[in-house]
Amino acid sequence: MFGRTLTFSIFSAIAFPALAGASDITGLWARGDGKARVQVEKCGDDFCATNVWVKPGTPRERVGDKLVMDVQPISANRLEGKAKDVRRDLTYNMEITVNGDAMQTKGCLLGQIICKSANWTSLQ
Repeated sequence: MFGRTLTFSIFSAIAFPALAGASDITGLWARGDGKARVQVEKCGDDFCATNVWVKPGTPRERVGDKLVMDVQPISANRLEGKAKDVRRDLTYNMEITVNGDAMQTKGCLLGQIICKSANWTSLQ
């Protein structure tokens, strides 16, 4: 949601203005650690979170890394589902919570054993 960015990021994931219903996570998002920005947009039935900027020297992330998220709303501000890190060929369980212009993503591997969360701020 949100590369590893939304990748857990984003986008290691991904995605991510206020929602019109929980399903609208589209837009430009800055990761809380200041090391990445992702653009989240619809891609078919899914959402794609793509790194559009990565702070120089950030290991394992690069511009163009993409997270494809198959997430569904479970409440007014929460989505859950799966996310695929295209470059790394990894699939995560994904949770996205949006509150106004703030978003939190959580991606987990191996069930819920290895998880990483990221906070995001909308740049729209």
